[in-house]
Amino acid sequence: MVQLPPEDVRSAVNRLKRAQGQLAGVLRMLEEGRDCEDVVTQLAAVNRALDRAGFSIVASGLKQCMAQEGGADSLDAQKMEKLFLSLS
Repeated sequence: MVQLPPEDVRSAVNRLKRAQGQLAGVLRMLEEGRDCEDVVTQLAAVNRALDRAGFSIVASGLKQCMAQEGGADSLDAQKMEKLFLSLS
């Protein structure tokens, strides 16, 4: 099992909270009948924020796996690689 360092968890949580705020903004825009282009632009920003958070979490996990005994050949590293690829 991969345990992320507290500073990496804080960073990921902050990214996700920002994305959550952006998503709330998109919902408000839709409810207010805002222009489709503006809504899609903000939705794309939410998507990028979620991608960055996911990549950050997986990258931190991969670093942890590489530092452990077995390194790149460990089962956890293989799981993290699979998770990384699932984000693309």
